[in-house]
Amino acid sequence: MTGEIDLGLLVLRWNGLLIALGIAVGALVAALEAKRRFQDAEIIYYLFVPVTVWAWIGARLWHVFTPPLSSVQLGLTTSHYLSHPLDILSFWIGGFGIPGAILGGTFALWRAARKDDLPFWDLTDVLAPGMLLAQAIGRVGNYFNQELYGLPAKLPWAIFIQPEHRLIGYEQVEFYHPLFAYEVILILIGFAILFWLSRSKFADALHPGDMYLAYLAFYSFIRFLLEILRLDVALVNGVNANQAFFAILFIISAGVLSHRRLAPVL
Repeated sequence: MTGEIDLGLLVLRWNGLLIALGIAVGALVAALEAKRRFQDAEIIYYLFVPVTVWAWIGARLWHVFTPPLSSVQLGLTTSHYLSHPLDILSFWIGGFGIPGAILGGTFALWRAARKDDLPFWDLTDVLAPGMLLAQAIGRVGNYFNQELYGLPAKLPWAIFIQPEHRLIGYEQVEFYHPLFAYEVILILIGFAILFWLSRSKFADALHPGDMYLAYLAFYSFIRFLLEILRLDVALVNGVNANQAFFAILFIISAGVLSHRRLAPVL
């Protein structure tokens, strides 16, 4: 298995290709949703570049400041990046973090909405289903890169990890939980739920932003649980940074959703 396609003068990486494909498909889904809601998809094309760029920047910075164990074992620590700033811009070195992408993309959307007087919460609802689909497609790249696997496993669906991609201390362990596959399956379920909800008889009862908050709550919940099985964790002062982030995000998003539902009754 290789994570690259060698075209001679050009080397394409499966992970990068699938992330790009995911972004493109997610944007298409968002454009179709914008056309259904606003009768105009142009707003998605207008927002595509700033949201994508800031999501990319946020994802990279999250990796820089919370590198996983696999990067730390290669010497790619936060101190390394800060003392070698060009490596931060070398996207093929190290990786990216979805928490940063969520923060960066949301910030860019809020900034654009405030600048051009756009309906921020309505736009988050338009983007939510496409974001889940984009994440599912991008996650498939982890298979080719032999990354995002879980604890050692002897299950029929356990995945073989090549020796060069195993963490120190696990050199003799061959099979692991395919954590990326678990996430893809769960994300696709979440996408189906959001897609159905946006077109169901309950859609009229939703407040602006409910779809996005549901996306955040759902994704945060599954990521928090999957981090329990993850071997290549990102530790900051002994704390799993990803799991802590998603725990906080779940509490906030689920709390706001609950308050919105209960507020009229109280």
